[in-house]
Amino acid sequence: MATIYPSKIGPELLLPILFIFLSTGGLMVTSKSWLGLLIILAVLAFILHLFLNTNYTIEGHQLTVKSGFLYHSTIDIHTITKVSETNNLLSSPAISLDRLEIRYAAHNSVIISPREKQAFLDHLLQINPKISIQYKKR
Repeated sequence: MATIYPSKIGPELLLPILFIFLSTGGLMVTSKSWLGLLIILAVLAFILHLFLNTNYTIEGHQLTVKSGFLYHSTIDIHTITKVSETNNLLSSPAISLDRLEIRYAAHNSVIISPREKQAFLDHLLQINPKISIQYKKR
């Protein structure tokens, strides 16, 4: 049975994007630049697709990280060595700055942002209790 953990959507990423697209779209409407408005709406639809289709699925001993149609990766949970809380700004399949960096295999890592972070971590630990969890200092 697969468990899907949707990505947390952080206002620190959502609000600036909405501001930029709404203000630019408003300018396109007032200047009657319909082609520009169409382009703005197409890009906004693409970004919304990413926001709504970024999730992390645990099925068996596999973790699948998916972000729209741009990113799709499967990780064997038994190869995960460490999960750390981070606010790293690197581009990643995470829609919030409240992130987890997963280190797996030899030197691979991915940064994600599950909405239910603790439930996600508990699920990983049920499958691989050897995973080291590093929380940020509070």
